[in-house]
Amino acid sequence: MKPYLINSRRDFLKKMGAASLTAAGTTIPMTSFLSSCVGTPIIPSSADTVILLWMAGGMAHTETFDPKTYAPYQKGIESKKVLSTFPKVPTVVDDLYFSEGLSAIGGVMDKGAIIRSYRSGDLGFILHTRHQYHWHTCYEPPQTVQAPHIGAWIAKEKGALNAVIPPFIAMGQRFTVGEAEELKAFHSAGFLGSEHGPFLIPDPSTGLESVQPPKGMSFKRFEARYKLYKELANKSKIMSGGSDYQKESLMRSMEQSYRLLNSPEAQVFDLSQEPKETYEAYNTGRFGLGCLLAKRLAMNGGRFISISTEYEPFLGWDTHENGHMRAKKMKELIDRPIAQLIRDLDQSGHLDRTLIILASEFSRDAILEGRPGEKVKDQVDQPDIIEDEKFYGMHRHFTDGSSILMWGGGIKKGLVYGKTADERPCSSIENTVIIDQVHQSIYHALGMHPETHYTIEGRPFYTTPDGQGKPVLDLFA
Repeated sequence: MKPYLINSRRDFLKKMGAASLTAAGTTIPMTSFLSSCVGTPIIPSSADTVILLWMAGGMAHTETFDPKTYAPYQKGIESKKVLSTFPKVPTVVDDLYFSEGLSAIGGVMDKGAIIRSYRSGDLGFILHTRHQYHWHTCYEPPQTVQAPHIGAWIAKEKGALNAVIPPFIAMGQRFTVGEAEELKAFHSAGFLGSEHGPFLIPDPSTGLESVQPPKGMSFKRFEARYKLYKELANKSKIMSGGSDYQKESLMRSMEQSYRLLNSPEAQVFDLSQEPKETYEAYNTGRFGLGCLLAKRLAMNGGRFISISTEYEPFLGWDTHENGHMRAKKMKELIDRPIAQLIRDLDQSGHLDRTLIILASEFSRDAILEGRPGEKVKDQVDQPDIIEDEKFYGMHRHFTDGSSILMWGGGIKKGLVYGKTADERPCSSIENTVIIDQVHQSIYHALGMHPETHYTIEGRPFYTTPDGQGKPVLDLFA
């Protein structure tokens, strides 16, 4: 895999708000902001840091954290009999079972909780990037304004824990793959301004390169170019159009990048400082090393950190064929490093104030597309009788039930919340959770009021649509 390289000083300066730069060209006014929610009680926080473990591509709940009846492969098996292609295995929590291949994560569930009843939104024709946009922003695309990523809301509202470490860091997703522009659309601070956008690290193994001048360029030369760029920007020579707020926010994002470049904290991004044994415990590839870097960031003032298994059409969790074998490989990618991350943060004392979430845009099924009663176009040809092992697995998008895991940050330990049916359709049947509840539960842990909003284009824009989202308080101790 070709490493992500910074080829110019512009690449570096853009990283602090890469997808957000488009907002600088808009004319969206920001007229007011309800930050303290006057007249409402202050919410005590149970977390300072959030880590999102993003299973990009549609992780099947029945193949991972909510196993059903095991149907081993045999030539001639009916697709309708395939609910889980892995046997279930016990976790450290009594009566809680995961599917085979996730024993390490199962071994740390006494430190966290599982939601087994998440239901994805109805967005019409099922597209991964539409559902990922919905999950990360809480808003259905398209919007008349650019909706901020949940990490941008948190960066804006809570600010940086460490003045040098970017408050919103996104790792693991490249923007040189399929549907790149659609992925960029939600990796954005939107109207909040570029300074609150994601610091993008597509390859965590090269994280240190993200906070250094391009190869062959001295700090002195880089500094001279930065000063020139700043002078030009202040004179609006390179930023035509856009509101004054957006221009000022872009300048602040560049200043933040430059401050990190010259700071000792930049060494946090250097994974070579980790002992060899620790490095290898995490090293299952880019995702595993992203978990290692997330640990280092959480221990050194990171505010919101996301690590993606990466969405690339028909790869990773996007199992349109060979679902069983692909799921097996993805489990090998995530199981050990996630469990190690939980244990390391727990042992260092950071887990109590770090909220960790594992989620995916939707689930999968062997024969159903979408959800019962909401027929959508089939995107996979799945035979009724399986004669080839490539058809053995979960190949169709399923939006009616999914799993979300949470640890730390005030979350109850050993909790199982919600339930899906044991027989197809394996839909949510108890304590259904939707996306605005997920977002408000995260904001609740951070002490952010659910009515937090901006007034944009003459109307309030809330962290969740119309400010109606409510946290799932049963998740908290």
